[in-house]
Amino acid sequence: MYSFQATQNSKTTPAATPRAFQRVTVNLQGRLMLASQDEYVCSVVDMSPGDARLACAGRPRTHERIIAYIDHLGRLEGTVLKLTDDGFVMSLVATERKREKLAAQLTWIANKHELGLPEDRRHDRLTPRQTLTELTLDDGRRYPCRLMDLSLSGAAVDIDFRPAIGTAVRLGSMRGRIIRHFLEGVAIEFTTLQSREALTEFL
Repeated sequence: MYSFQATQNSKTTPAATPRAFQRVTVNLQGRLMLASQDEYVCSVVDMSPGDARLACAGRPRTHERIIAYIDHLGRLEGTVLKLTDDGFVMSLVATERKREKLAAQLTWIANKHELGLPEDRRHDRLTPRQTLTELTLDDGRRYPCRLMDLSLSGAAVDIDFRPAIGTAVRLGSMRGRIIRHFLEGVAIEFTTLQSREALTEFL
């Protein structure tokens, strides 16, 4: 089973040495904004809690600030370290707590097949801009959560509370049920297929 191990002192600061961690190969879709405010579709090719290699049609300058919204991971921010043939490598600006969370998320992504977590989403994932929302139970209890990814048929949310599988919930105004627990939170299947218009509050 994959697990991140620091190759040097793992005590991080917001400007930690990017190569303090080894990268893991991933295939995560998203979009990013350059300093010019131009937006591009992108994909993360490999990544560690300290840096990431992205494939993207946009060609930033070295040291340029990048803001990216990546499926499963949410917002990432950093600066360009170097350009590659199909994109660039960026360092990630994050607190120690954020890096620990990224390490946990990347470990889950790297191990999902070994852990038996199927890729069962039937519709394309959308990258939410608005990630902070609430999960509401039938009895009215509300729990703050963060959208990790979203599709017309369901969502994955980062949340400390774990409702039982099968529990009816409401995510914003969308009704659904809990279908899976994973390291960072829960997966929700919506009761009815949503339209893109219904998801506009998050996109």
